Amino acid sequence: MQRLIIAITGASGAVYGVRALEALREVPEIETHLILSPSAALTISEELEMTTDAVKAMADVVHPYKDIGASLSSGSFRTAGLLVAPCSIKTLSGIANSYNDNLIVRTADVCLKERRRVVLLLRETPLHRGHLDLAMRATGNGAIIMPPVPAFYHRPTSIDDIVNQTIGRAFDLFDIDAGIVSRWGGMGKG
Repeated sequence: MQRLIIAITGASGAVYGVRALEALREVPEIETHLILSPSAALTISEELEMTTDAVKAMADVVHPYKDIGASLSSGSFRTAGLLVAPCSIKTLSGIANSYNDNLIVRTADVCLKERRRVVLLLRETPLHRGHLDLAMRATGNGAIIMPPVPAFYHRPTSIDDIVNQTIGRAFDLFDIDAGIVSRWGGMGKG
């Protein structure tokens, strides 16, 4: 069984992390490990019609945000990597600077040192130079910055269509196919 870590931060777009957990429940060979920041709980209550307990129930394992001694904090605990969905600028800053004061940043640091995938669905706009500098530093350390910018070639008709496409493409970076991506077939081929 493969393990994938999902972290949800306080940036707008908690739906991305929640949808990742939902989709991975349909992929039995993936074990999900969830980390929620304290701000994520606030965002979930504002943006979604669900509780943080309901979100936690979707994960196979939930790790406390401040538990930097958790299994995830060691490179010997094997995972496919970390998806931060959404990723706040604060979390990006911690990752870019290896400032391991919480389990999300510590886990990212571990994944990067072990050369595992770290995909950051960076949720901020517009970006100033400081944000871009942090993104470049994180990228230089091996992270993948993937702002959740919607694609339209698959002709989405709902927010769910847009979210599914973004999460499915993020999963592609881990070689996981949850069956939620509309693949490009070429011009005129829909």
